[in-house]
Amino acid sequence: MRSSNPVFSRRGFSRDNGHAGFNAAPQAGGPAVGTQGAPHAGNPYAQAPQAPTNPYAQNPYAQPGTQPGFPGAPGAPATTGRMTMDDVVTRTAITLGLVIAGATVAWVTDLAIGLAVGAGLVAMVLALVQSFKRKPIPALILGYAALEGLFLGAISNFVNEFVAEGAPMQAVLGTMAVFVTMLVLYKTRIVRVTARFVRYLMIAAISFLVLTAVNMLFMVFGGGDGLGFRSGTMGVIFGLVGVLLGAFFLALDFKQVEDGIAYGAPREESWMAAFGLTLTLVWIYLEMLRLIAILQGND
Repeated sequence: MRSSNPVFSRRGFSRDNGHAGFNAAPQAGGPAVGTQGAPHAGNPYAQAPQAPTNPYAQNPYAQPGTQPGFPGAPGAPATTGRMTMDDVVTRTAITLGLVIAGATVAWVTDLAIGLAVGAGLVAMVLALVQSFKRKPIPALILGYAALEGLFLGAISNFVNEFVAEGAPMQAVLGTMAVFVTMLVLYKTRIVRVTARFVRYLMIAAISFLVLTAVNMLFMVFGGGDGLGFRSGTMGVIFGLVGVLLGAFFLALDFKQVEDGIAYGAPREESWMAAFGLTLTLVWIYLEMLRLIAILQGND
C-alpha cells in the first residue's frame, strides 16, 4: 500500500473499482474471451485482459519460501503478520506525535526561519526517498515527521507573532474538523472513492501544484506577490481549493487503509498508511494556516 498523495502514490488496494489492480483473484487459465463472451478467433496472439490480483494472496501450490501466486518460483518468504486498524492507529499516533513534538520544540526555542526552511527541505527529501522505496522504512518516516514538525512550529510561530495572532490554533482546530468531517462522509459512503474520483483528484492536485510553483517563480524573479494566488481574494479561493484537495486525499487515505486491512497487507504497510495520513494532514494544516492568515490580514 502506498500513500495517496500525488507524488507518493505507487500502489494500492481496491475492492470495487479496479483502479489499483488488487481487487480480484487471479484469472484461471483457458481460452481468451472476447467482448461477447466468445473465444477470440483469427488472431492467435489475442489475449483477454488480465484480471487484477491481490499481491498478498497465497498460492496453495507454492513451495515454502516461494513467491505467492507463482508456483515454484523463487521469491520473498510468505508474510506472517497482517496489518490491522490498531497498527495503523498506533503508527499514525507515533508520526503525528513526532510532528507535534518537533513543532513544540521549534515554537518554544523560537527557531530561526532559515533553520526551519532547511529542516523542511530535508524532510521533503526524506519523503521523496521513502516514496521511491518498495517497502516503508520507519527511520525515514520518523525522520520526516520530526523535521517537518520543526518546520511547522517555526512557521506557525512566525505567523502567530507577525501576521495573525491565534491563527495556528485555529488552523489546528480547522484541520481536526476537516478530518472528522471527511471520516464521517467516507464511513457513510456519501464520499465514494472510485477510479474516476482518483483520476480527477490527481489532475486537480497536479494543476494546483503547478500553479503554486509558477506563482513562487514569479515571486522570486518578479518580486511582490507573484500572480496573486496567495493573497487577497485569489489567495482565499486558492486556499479553499487547497483545503478541499487535502480533504479528498483523506478519503483516498481511508480507502487505502480499509482495503489494505481487508486484503491482508503486511503489518509493515501500516507505516506507509501512517505516512500518507501525516502528509495529508500536514498539507491541510498549512493550507488552513495560510487561509486564516489571509482572512485575518484582510480585516
